[in-house]
Amino acid sequence: METIQIPDRIKRMIGADYTIDQIGMSSASVLLFPKQVLKIQEVGEEARREVQVMEWLRGKLPVPEVICYEEKEGKSYLLMSRLPGQMVCEKDYMKNPEHLVSVLAEGLTMLWRTDLADCRFDSSIEKKLQMAAYQIDRGLVDLDNVEPETFGEGGFQNPEKLLEWLIQNKPKEEYVLSHGDFCLPNIFAKDGRISGFIDLSKMGYGDKYQDIALCYRSLKHNMEGRYGGEWKSFHPDKLFDALHIRPDWDKIRYYILLDELF
Repeated sequence: METIQIPDRIKRMIGADYTIDQIGMSSASVLLFPKQVLKIQEVGEEARREVQVMEWLRGKLPVPEVICYEEKEGKSYLLMSRLPGQMVCEKDYMKNPEHLVSVLAEGLTMLWRTDLADCRFDSSIEKKLQMAAYQIDRGLVDLDNVEPETFGEGGFQNPEKLLEWLIQNKPKEEYVLSHGDFCLPNIFAKDGRISGFIDLSKMGYGDKYQDIALCYRSLKHNMEGRYGGEWKSFHPDKLFDALHIRPDWDKIRYYILLDELF
């Protein structure tokens, strides 16, 4: 831990042996201990909200337990329990895609069945558009990590034009508890069943298609081999069969485009 500064209080709660999580696209540093996880990132609304969401979800959904949270010199340190099982992007699940989509459908259904009566976390379109404007104003949109057709020839001229289109084409929302980043690395399973959810800073009440769209995109990218092996014989549309829905492709496109600004 010589190169990573950790507050003394948290140091006393962790051991010396850890690995660094290399999966995912977050700017946070994630240290994996045998029974704990330490997430280090810049202090801000996102870091604080994740702690609040995890505490609100205690007893409602399988999420990590907050062990300790500290802020020091512009960095936040979230020490939490480690979930059982493994990410559903691991080979054990990717090589059995029919079962994988049933697990993903189980995770989505768990979120949708969660009572929103006391949920104060806003993940509505209006909130997301405000956040997208903030991203654009500060030059935080990562143009190197977008779908190839989003910008340029045949796409949008720039993030500002995309935001204009999103504002003008807002779909009707059906509120559920939305994860906000329902991608395969953020979903854990054990013995073929959901064992937990991580990266919860964007969770809140929002349209159910926020998660359907990002889950579909994540499944498609993983199956195409963007992050490893290829399983091209499997079509990601099987997700809709597992959910027993007819996909709304306009909404799926909308929420994938919205996510390009984050």
